[in-house]
Amino acid sequence: MISDDDLYRLAVLLGSSAIVLIVIYHFFEVNATTQPEKKIEKAGKNAAQTTTASTKTR
Repeated sequence: MISDDDLYRLAVLLGSSAIVLIVIYHFFEVNATTQPEKKIEKAGKNAAQTTTASTKTR
């Protein structure tokens, strides 16, 4: 069987490692670079305008 001391050490180890992983996750999440959706939508509108402009000149 597992003794109380071993169980205590295991709980402390797993709890500490969970806290460390949470802190690391938040560090990467805050520093992640994302592209705003407005730039993506704007690129799509420019492509649509170019298409309509080329059909008008024909």
